Amino acid sequence: MKKVISTTKAPGAIGPYSQAIEVNGTLYISGQVPVDPATGKVVEGGVKEQTEQVMKNIAAILDEAGYTFADVVKSTCLLSDMSNFATMNEIYGSYYKENPPARAAFAVKELPLSVLVEIETIAVK
Repeated sequence: MKKVISTTKAPGAIGPYSQAIEVNGTLYISGQVPVDPATGKVVEGGVKEQTEQVMKNIAAILDEAGYTFADVVKSTCLLSDMSNFATMNEIYGSYYKENPPARAAFAVKELPLSVLVEIETIAVK
């Protein structure tokens, strides 16, 4: 059965999608951008600060659904510029010290709200 996951500790959806959907023990988290849920604004700073906020947003959704980063099996990282990859990778990697998930990373022409990074996540129990 499909269950919609939503928390005020992560940015609300800005379109016709859910923060996350859980079905059959799998959690699909929509791409998270570096919006601070307290202010509704993109965090100030560069890719380091933006990646930190994205990971905090993912953590909040995982927690709301009863999952942890240890349950994450796949991530897709979207970057506005591949020159930001090393910094994003360093922050991202700090959340997956053991048994990191499978991952893809792409540079795209543009991201919502002109952010530098967006990450979508899949977790399984």
